[in-house]
Amino acid sequence: MQSFIDGLIASGVFGGLPAEAVYPAMMFLFAAIVVFGFVLPLVTITIWLERRVWSRIQSRVGPNRVGPQGVLQGLADGVKNILKEDVVPDAADRPLFVFAPYLLVWGFLATFVVIPFSSALVIADLNVGILYIVAIVALSAVGVLMAGWASNNKWSLLGGIRSAAQVVSYEIPAGLALLPVVLLTGTLSTQGIIQAQGWAPWDWFLFHSPFTFIAAFAFYISALAETNRTPFDIPEAESELVAGFATEYSGFRFALFFLAEWGSLYVTGAIMAVLFLGGWQIPTGWTNNTVVLNIAQLTVFFLKAYFWVFLAMWIRATLPRIRVDQMMSLCWKYLVPLGFVNLVGTAVWMVIWPEGNAFVPYLMVVGTLALIVIFFRRVLYHLRRAKPELYFNPAI
Repeated sequence: MQSFIDGLIASGVFGGLPAEAVYPAMMFLFAAIVVFGFVLPLVTITIWLERRVWSRIQSRVGPNRVGPQGVLQGLADGVKNILKEDVVPDAADRPLFVFAPYLLVWGFLATFVVIPFSSALVIADLNVGILYIVAIVALSAVGVLMAGWASNNKWSLLGGIRSAAQVVSYEIPAGLALLPVVLLTGTLSTQGIIQAQGWAPWDWFLFHSPFTFIAAFAFYISALAETNRTPFDIPEAESELVAGFATEYSGFRFALFFLAEWGSLYVTGAIMAVLFLGGWQIPTGWTNNTVVLNIAQLTVFFLKAYFWVFLAMWIRATLPRIRVDQMMSLCWKYLVPLGFVNLVGTAVWMVIWPEGNAFVPYLMVVGTLALIVIFFRRVLYHLRRAKPELYFNPAI
């Protein structure tokens, strides 16, 4: 992005304006394109896809009335929420109540600043990009706690307090899971971490050693907890707290909470792709066209990130909500100690094999492929036993 802007400034497109004025304006423009051209359509598609996945797992049809295959259902729900009355309780702290959902969404959108969609498509390649993500994600806890407290509702307050405890707790194992990758690369830049990997699976940090493999899934579990996803959706807990921190919200502000939730799913997948799956890396030398190359990199990065989104959908439709004490035990008794073990283990691994062990990545890739084959064979077995009906009507 910086080189692109430098080229525009050098060509005189901006009429001699100083770079100090051009950079912020172009960054803001690119951020607006990302938000309105990518994030909002992505959230709409994710809502529809998740509801269809749930329905198939639960032997239902799912949304199928608004648009072909129900693809416009998310858009219809968004318009419905926008048109609803915006109710602010009389006893609520109005300024905080109104501001809370915007703070939550801003914290989620700000993470896109350092996410590299390709070798050239990144708003800002900060040299502390990973540290920036860890810091900015914590704003979600502030927004949820603010919404719960400002609502002046005991259910909302309980949901907000739960979320604060949950996010603060799981920030620690999530941060510890990032450190092995930082040790391996010696940088906090997201682009630097991607460039330290290759396009092939055995070049990814996911398969670099057993410690990074465990760290990847420890981070993913922690990220699900930080985004209040099932089985960690304790701050909402409809069976206990009505709608938790969002109980008193309606209309557009109510929709913002779910925009942040579903959008954060992709952010989680994108961070997983950056840290452990090689990011946008693809085989080199097959094209000299920069535009085609970046489109291919963007496609690969999106598919890697969306794999984790799809996995979160399966988890939500499969696992029940855990108790608060179970959530805290998982964090402090298992994930935090495991994070320290992974960190020390990675350091020792680097001392023993400074250039990496050439055999272990191949072995781990083969083992993972074998587990995937076994898993999908089991899925196909259950599909054959269930004898699902196939619907060829595009409305279904």
